[in-house]
Amino acid sequence: MNLESRLPHGIALPPGRMITSDEGDGRVQPLWLSDAPVAAELWARLRTGHATSGLWPLLLDAMDPQDADFRPWGCGELWPERMSSPADHTPEDLLARWWRDYTITDEDDDQLSADERLAVTAPFGQSWPGRAPAPASVPHADEIAEQYARAFLAANPHARLGLVEAPRGADALAAVGWMGPLNYDNDTATFAAVVRDWEERFGVRVVGIGFSTLHLSVAAPPTDIEDALAIAAEHFAFCPDNIWQGSRPDLASYAEELVDVNCWEFWWD
Repeated sequence: MNLESRLPHGIALPPGRMITSDEGDGRVQPLWLSDAPVAAELWARLRTGHATSGLWPLLLDAMDPQDADFRPWGCGELWPERMSSPADHTPEDLLARWWRDYTITDEDDDQLSADERLAVTAPFGQSWPGRAPAPASVPHADEIAEQYARAFLAANPHARLGLVEAPRGADALAAVGWMGPLNYDNDTATFAAVVRDWEERFGVRVVGIGFSTLHLSVAAPPTDIEDALAIAAEHFAFCPDNIWQGSRPDLASYAEELVDVNCWEFWWD
């Protein structure tokens, strides 16, 4: 990947290197990674120049930022050849299937009783409510993304810059071979398909990725609890650990924290 020739005029990259994936014959290089943290301004300029370069910028955090390997990015724990295409999947079908899988009581599951499992997803219970309605407008998505990039770097000062060849941020998740949600599905393209849908409905932008975390800016977050509850259902289907392993015990309390908040963050155990 000849990066410098593809960048818009006036943008220079800091020191960095191409990362070779662990899979295949050693010739797959899905990621360019900076050697050190970068400023949010560079991320924003690269994101604006994506239409010219075809390179999507990511702010990458590691399992242990102090580790020289900077896992999974620096040591190539990436498997792009295992991924299907996000375009091969229907977001509505994925969310409905995941919802069904996570709300059905498993007799061998010693974590939640049937009543406890239903309480988590009240008022919907086992009935998938469908996707949340799209807002009437999605303003200033790129400006919101830049603001969130600044906040992300302030909270994660060790994050480095990554560049991935992908037509959009959602597709970069699969193109780079990220395996963060591995315990739920080892084809990241399924998650990318849902993020694609959020890009179009809510002005989401993929800003940061960690070892098993995903950080999105949101230009059109829910503005009332009813809409937030519908989005919370999508989040539960997409990443149940946000509730199962989080500080919010059910959809209702989780939804309260989505109202007028311009970022969505996910963590898979």
